[in-house]
Amino acid sequence: MRLLGLVAAAFLLATSVSAQPAPEAIDKVWAGHSARFAMVTTKTHLYVAYYDANRQLTVAQRPLNNPAHWIYHKLDTWLGWDSHNYIAMAVDPAGAIHVAGNMHVDPLTYFRSDPSGDIRTLQRIPVMVSPERESHMTYPVFMKDPAGRLVYKYRDGSSGQGDEIYNIYDDASRTWKPLTSAPLVDGEGERNAYFMGPVLGGDGWFHIAWVWRETPMAETNHDLSYARSRDLVTWQKADGSPLPLPIKFKDVEIVDPVPVKGGMINNNTIIGFDADGRVTITYHKYDAAGNTQIWLARREGKTWNRRQISAWKDYRWDFGGGGSLNSEIFVDGAKPGAAGQLIVPVMRLGQSLEFVLDAKTLKLIEERKVASVADKAATRLDVADGERTNTVQATGPDGRVFTLAWPTLPPNRDLPQTKIPAPSDLVLFQDIDAGFR
Repeated sequence: MRLLGLVAAAFLLATSVSAQPAPEAIDKVWAGHSARFAMVTTKTHLYVAYYDANRQLTVAQRPLNNPAHWIYHKLDTWLGWDSHNYIAMAVDPAGAIHVAGNMHVDPLTYFRSDPSGDIRTLQRIPVMVSPERESHMTYPVFMKDPAGRLVYKYRDGSSGQGDEIYNIYDDASRTWKPLTSAPLVDGEGERNAYFMGPVLGGDGWFHIAWVWRETPMAETNHDLSYARSRDLVTWQKADGSPLPLPIKFKDVEIVDPVPVKGGMINNNTIIGFDADGRVTITYHKYDAAGNTQIWLARREGKTWNRRQISAWKDYRWDFGGGGSLNSEIFVDGAKPGAAGQLIVPVMRLGQSLEFVLDAKTLKLIEERKVASVADKAATRLDVADGERTNTVQATGPDGRVFTLAWPTLPPNRDLPQTKIPAPSDLVLFQDIDAGFR
């Protein structure tokens, strides 16, 4: 009986271990600098888009339940040294795959498959709507409108003078058209807006936050701004007053009037929500002593309540200049924690942190160190000295969370490195918790 018990225990242990999906090595990829990859799922398939070891844009697919059956397809575009040239990917309601990327003030680089979703049918589409409008494209993003239609947004122009453009896709004709009659924002030739979002809240509104930048120099970001929309067409301030398009600086709702050289940077103004669905924005700026601090703004009634939530001493991220920065700080949106608490994830100097706040007052309860998704993935990857782990996550139709991870050197202000590093492994995990990356 004892022997039978041991055998049964061993069988259960083996079954438990085998139930955990093994990591999947997908390909060797470029590791000379970071440029965000993309991953999406459908009811039947998983799709990954990345730059391979030779910097060529590559799309791979496999059935959700068959890790052994990867299919690969190479596209005719190659990455340079620019970390702005990330990849965007989406699936339209008819099942076609859309891939855009490798653009920083460049002409449109966009591919579309047929409705079968077979990546081997991906073909370059030279024009979406307007060749003139699509000659200086950056920051491609695919999203869905309230009706589930595919929307594509991008910046037309360069840092310091660019417009935010939205297009919408018609499945029947397989064509794009402008979603709005005018750009979302007009920098009037003097500045441009750096958006985060739109993010669809539980209240049914799309929320966006952004900073304005006067020049290509990172230190010229200023004035944290906000708008919301039900349909991505008609926009308004938080109090319901309309914002005619294009939104101009003189008309905008200012959440925090951070000045030029005030320590606020683009892409670090992140929308979140508390347990009551109220909008929050996480960002950073300098305090009166010149230290960099994390701030949280929350819409409360008719006003924005802004509160400094960190209390760092003798720390200042004194960024500036052009090109992609090797960022010292990344922030994420606030989210409800334990009863009566609000959690704000932050990464500083490679250390993942959580600020635990009193949800009612936004006063700090605790700043604690945590392990991020990237931290967890890095323990199972071959990460060379000087490299950092990049991750992208997607959730399957059955709730499984897929994590794509790959090590690279950090951005080098979009300039070549002095040495080409060895390619790194692109690995897919299914057993890493979702969370801050």
